[in-house]
Amino acid sequence: MNGAQDLGGMQAFGPVQPEADEPPFHAEWEGRVLALVLAMGATRQWNLDMMRAARESLPPAQYLASTYYQIWFEGLKKLLVSTGLATAEEIDAGKLKVAPAPVPRILMADQVAAALLRGSPVSRAAAAEAAFHVGDMVRTRQIHPLTHTRLPRYCRGKRGRIAAVHGVHVFPDANAIGLGERAQWLYTVRFDASELWGADTTASSVCVDCWEPYLDKPNAEPI
Repeated sequence: MNGAQDLGGMQAFGPVQPEADEPPFHAEWEGRVLALVLAMGATRQWNLDMMRAARESLPPAQYLASTYYQIWFEGLKKLLVSTGLATAEEIDAGKLKVAPAPVPRILMADQVAAALLRGSPVSRAAAAEAAFHVGDMVRTRQIHPLTHTRLPRYCRGKRGRIAAVHGVHVFPDANAIGLGERAQWLYTVRFDASELWGADTTASSVCVDCWEPYLDKPNAEPI
């Protein structure tokens, strides 16, 4: 999806301004949003890529005017409504209007620390050999899907070189739309900055993690 979240290479947004001694949360409600996202994610009604897709689908004006945890909360609300776990009216009222829907798993308070420590690994066993190897030249595909993708706009249809091979990982483009994990080989591709932005750049190079379906041989015509 070419949404407002894909800011790489865009101009006029100004530099990132690091905050000295930044606290984990700037308000109590932000911590509550994080807790809600973790708790509801544990119900297994959606996956991480679906959550990202829900945030990305916010209207651009709303997305750009929102803080980090506001975006998380809006994405969570969309998923709660779409899965039938809550209605928009219940969310607005802050209380149930019908009996709660059953869920296959509930994350209890005493399980949170272990769950965060364990994480959710996305590496998978390889079913085929990797198509590319370190040092190979590749070309990214020129794609503009209407759904979630991890291939940034600024490096589509560009030539780069494989810098690392990371094994096989869940393919987010498929996982975000309910097609299953469809695990694919994952690579780090190094692009010369001039390949991405021409001569008007002060950067040297940019490295981007790219799944195998994003890549072609360098002499391939853009798709």
